[in-house]
Amino acid sequence: MSAGKVENGSGVGRSRLPDGWAWATLDDLAEVAGGVTKDAKRQSDPSLPGVPYLRVANVQRMKLDLGEVATIRVPADAVERYRLQPGDVLMTEGGDRDKLGRGWVWEGQIDTCIHQNHVFRARITGSAIEPKLLALYLNSVARPWLEANAKQSVNLASISISKIKQLPVAVPPIAEQQRIAVVLDAHLARLDAIEAKLSAALEHLDALQNSTMAAAATGLIDPKAVPASSPPSPDADLDSGALPELAKGWRWSRLSDIAEVVGGVTKDSKRQADEALPEVPYLRVANAQRARLDLSQVTKIRVPAKTLSKLRLESGDLLLTEGGDRDKLGRGWIWEDQIEDCIHQNHLFRARIQHAITQPKLLAWYTNSAARGWFESHAKQSVNLASISMSKVRNLPVPIPPQAEQLEAVAAGERSLGHLTVLAELTRQAVAHTATLRRVLLADAFSGCLVPQDPADEPAEDLLKRIRVEREIAEAERKAARKAARSRAKAAAPVSAARRDDTTLADGEQTTLPLEFNS
Repeated sequence: MSAGKVENGSGVGRSRLPDGWAWATLDDLAEVAGGVTKDAKRQSDPSLPGVPYLRVANVQRMKLDLGEVATIRVPADAVERYRLQPGDVLMTEGGDRDKLGRGWVWEGQIDTCIHQNHVFRARITGSAIEPKLLALYLNSVARPWLEANAKQSVNLASISISKIKQLPVAVPPIAEQQRIAVVLDAHLARLDAIEAKLSAALEHLDALQNSTMAAAATGLIDPKAVPASSPPSPDADLDSGALPELAKGWRWSRLSDIAEVVGGVTKDSKRQADEALPEVPYLRVANAQRARLDLSQVTKIRVPAKTLSKLRLESGDLLLTEGGDRDKLGRGWIWEDQIEDCIHQNHLFRARIQHAITQPKLLAWYTNSAARGWFESHAKQSVNLASISMSKVRNLPVPIPPQAEQLEAVAAGERSLGHLTVLAELTRQAVAHTATLRRVLLADAFSGCLVPQDPADEPAEDLLKRIRVEREIAEAERKAARKAARSRAKAAAPVSAARRDDTTLADGEQTTLPLEFNS
């Protein structure tokens, strides 16, 4: 294989290819088309059929997610125009920059399915390239080109159909494509199986971490602990739901009885322009993750000095989310003075434990594990999001350990969770390693390094020339058919009465002559 770069017309470097390979554009290899645009008026027309159609959410990287497929009302001619066929390669037109062009091969999973305008369809011409190879190419080595040629709006990127048609594609001889596909299928299947096992291991570790936090927070992490048979509710008139068992000697209380619970600052756009106000860091919902704080991106806000004094976080404060997806309510972690003069927004609650009645970690472990069902059952649900009020959070039942057992419960929890954290990190590293192996494997496949070349294979350039000739013939036939159809339509059109020579004029009737105007 020769080395070096070849420049194409658009200035994008094309690597030299192995003998027998050839560069082509996506337009050379396939008919690329956009999808249907949703027309609000048509959706209320019961005479139009509802047809399944794929949206961007259905078109994931190297897979199609068909768990939820919407329907759309379109005329019959649009159904025929956009109907997907087995072998069509689907790719996304827009979204986050690193998601451009993601997609996979349609295999006819749904009868009569079409696609929306934000999803491109590439229907391969003849046997130019294996559909799965093209899809793998788009999802791997083509990604830098797609990102470089996309347009960026404020939050999203998109690529035009005219631009994506220019995508350079490295085309092996058809016989070599088949050899590559066989080897790739075997390697990718093994990597998929490994990733599935690693993902299952991560889910199991997450469940173990959850149960370990709950055990430490309720005193049952000690194997000698004796669980109470029926934990009492602190207030019969307040709905506590099903509470977990506690170790003997532990008791229930309300969060408001052991901690000061307050909301955070509401962002005032007028104040942000007042440079006289101090600018301080503040935590948002995105910073409060399950049993950890993510401080990689902390924004700032301008607030009066009295607000800073009132909301300044102190070591040991527990931060809890007020809203979001239902299963994320009440998530958060302990503040440990990582940033000076830091406050929090109004969508986070702060619980500051009074009189050292319990250890902050025990309380945080409880809210992030055993209390999750309580948060979900006491939340209010809007269309897309759930939220819980401060008064409800203050009524959260919390376990209180005997003073003599608190430090040992924290130490036991930290030991067990520390081991699980190490295992989870190693598993995540293994997942990242499989992703690296997949990238290397695909890079080798599309640079001629995965399988040996055979000089007896028909060169890809010959295949492309044949496809070009076939396309030209097909286009000429289409033009001829359209011309013939127009001629037939013209011949079948009725002749106007004024031009019929055999029409007999009635007595006294005159013909109407066309008027001519000379400029």
